[in-house]
Amino acid sequence: MDLFTKAQDFKDKLKDIKVLAFDIDGVLTPGHVWYQDDEMGFNRSSHTSDGYALKLLMRAGFKVGVISGGASKGVQERFVNNLKLDFAFLGDEDKRVAFKKVLDLGFEPHEVLFMGDEFFDVPLLKAAGFAVTTPHASHEIKMFCDYVTQREGGHGAAREMIDIFRYVHGIVPEVLDFDDKPIDFKSSWPK
Repeated sequence: MDLFTKAQDFKDKLKDIKVLAFDIDGVLTPGHVWYQDDEMGFNRSSHTSDGYALKLLMRAGFKVGVISGGASKGVQERFVNNLKLDFAFLGDEDKRVAFKKVLDLGFEPHEVLFMGDEFFDVPLLKAAGFAVTTPHASHEIKMFCDYVTQREGGHGAAREMIDIFRYVHGIVPEVLDFDDKPIDFKSSWPK
């Protein structure tokens, strides 16, 4: 799949996005949970390429965060303390309040991209300016989305969407070569 073509297809809807919000379970993780112990509670695994892409968006000046029903210590460690996301609303399956708090930061619904995969994500998917889900989401959820990723949740699905978003906004990481010169990633982009 050519993500550059997808970026062109979605350019008009993505150009006004200023906030990117993600569900955790099934989007930033594969959806598997296990009970670790009394201190950590239920835990999850996440993909490092998703985490790196979230940080890249924040460095580019976009607001990035999570809205999740899960709130274990492991979730807090990864998304609050490790990634230091701009916002993290955790522990409530009724995500409408969290979405309103994001808007209260000074944003309009059309300026928010939301990526979720479950029925209780639908109010946010309907309200967001751009809605995304993963392939394993139920049909009813997909019908409210602008895009369904090819990659599964927890296996680079968020990175796939973020790459499309990056191509629309011209975002590349600043990586220096051994001569301390920035590597030109955009030269590989189609004209």
